[in-house]
Amino acid sequence: MKFLYSAALAATLALTAQTAVAEDVINAVHFTPASTDFSQEFLRFVEAVNTRGEGIVRIDVRGGPEVIPSPQLGTAQQSGLIDMIHNPAGLYLELVPEGEVLSAGSVSPMEARENGGWDLLSSIYQEKANARLIAHLDASAGFHIWTVDEPQLDADGMIDFSGLVLRASPLYRTFFETLGATFVILPGSEVYTSLERGVINGLAYPALGYHAFGWDRFTRYRVDPSFFRMDVLISMNNDAFEALSPEAQQIILETGREFERTSYEETAALAERLRQEMVDLGQQVVEMTGEGRARFLETAANASWQRMEARDPTHVAELRALFQ
Repeated sequence: MKFLYSAALAATLALTAQTAVAEDVINAVHFTPASTDFSQEFLRFVEAVNTRGEGIVRIDVRGGPEVIPSPQLGTAQQSGLIDMIHNPAGLYLELVPEGEVLSAGSVSPMEARENGGWDLLSSIYQEKANARLIAHLDASAGFHIWTVDEPQLDADGMIDFSGLVLRASPLYRTFFETLGATFVILPGSEVYTSLERGVINGLAYPALGYHAFGWDRFTRYRVDPSFFRMDVLISMNNDAFEALSPEAQQIILETGREFERTSYEETAALAERLRQEMVDLGQQVVEMTGEGRARFLETAANASWQRMEARDPTHVAELRALFQ
């Protein structure tokens, strides 16, 4: 009897161990502090996966830029240090310059999935960054220029960049260079102090998350229209994705696609609400007009395609046909 009890106990423990091992666990990091609109959206995605995938797959969020700085997330994922990242494509263009198509393109994420553009881009990410694309979020919102002092318009209706020192990121560096703007490349974590000390007197950023950083304490002017569009990606280390069970892969991909559509529908309204809230707090809007406005937007679009062509022309023509 004692032997039978021991055998039964051993079998139960073995079954329990197998059940525990069956749940795939994914480690994840997001690019902004948890309090921002960006990260809150990603955390809702995580919650949806964990609820739908209970016992099958679980995402463990390790944190944000305090764990891995956002400019390092692409290489951390490529090497397998982290499984999943929530990070703009523009922050790791050194790995995948073609990621700039997400900000330069004009088709919606849903259209890109339908016409084959998404699959092409995902295959490029797999080849160059060992990454599997899961979702493109916030694509219905763009970037604005925000300034400390009231910007002036030139004779054509574009803002006069003389006197402005702008914070730039790799995504729109070429754009600023083409416009002849003075800029400084800074990580997001240094923007507040740089504004406070007068190192910069303007920057480009979406309305999403802007107030949460406190930057609107210094920048009392927003310049319209917006340019580019948000390029926030959820992606996975490709080896880690391939190691998931088929059920786990399906849950991750289906949830990503659903959140992508919901994000597109909701982000435009959220960005408008956040812009209005800052105006209600005293921020003023400067609107570019006429030929200057048209030249500004055309320059933004062309700068991205030209930079992709210069870095790696292999897929540019095909990407342009699918995303523009």
